[in-house]
Amino acid sequence: MKIWTSEHTFNHPWETVAQAAWRKYPNPMNPAVVGIDVVERNVVNGVLHTHRLVSSKWFFPRWAQALIGTAKICYASEKSEVNPNQRHMVLKTTNLTFCHYIAVDETVRYTPHPSDASKTLLTQEAVVTVQGVPLSSYMEDLLANRISLNAGKGRQAIEWVIGKFDNEIKELATSACKSTDELLSQTKKSIDDITTTARRSMDDISSKAKKSLDDIEKLTKANANQRS
Repeated sequence: MKIWTSEHTFNHPWETVAQAAWRKYPNPMNPAVVGIDVVERNVVNGVLHTHRLVSSKWFFPRWAQALIGTAKICYASEKSEVNPNQRHMVLKTTNLTFCHYIAVDETVRYTPHPSDASKTLLTQEAVVTVQGVPLSSYMEDLLANRISLNAGKGRQAIEWVIGKFDNEIKELATSACKSTDELLSQTKKSIDDITTTARRSMDDISSKAKKSLDDIEKLTKANANQRS
């Protein structure tokens, strides 16, 4: 049996990291994970419980394949709990493929960093057990090293997703500014059109009024000449 543990600090608040963890796959850092399917999901007392089936490709060396067999796609069961009030997220994953020979039980936790609540502490533990085949110790080392490598890719993937968050926010802000500028431009044009129309109407009224006064003045003069 091999036990692998790791800790990592993200310079992002728990809410951001937890959302990124949900959207971690697919990512270019670890293309070996080819599918995530939700089996069951429900909320109990404000805690989100989710059961997912993880599909991935594991590339074993030939000597290992000769011992345990081959599989194009390997499957694992992932059960998670997310408690937003306590700011705690835990994911527990167990392999389903090769389970007669290999048992990999991994636990991942995301919690606020104890000394800085604006950061997030990631803790990982994996228990690897290989039995019923020769070279079990070598295979446990192989799996532990693979888990360590994938863990590093997983941390990079979370940073990548958070970067996507930032880009999406910037795009939304740019779009909002553009929409506001367009609205202001349209409003200004509408006001200018109204002002121009009003000015023309006033000019027309003034012109008609002047013409009416001229006509009255001519009529008055004409009447005065007739009397004289």
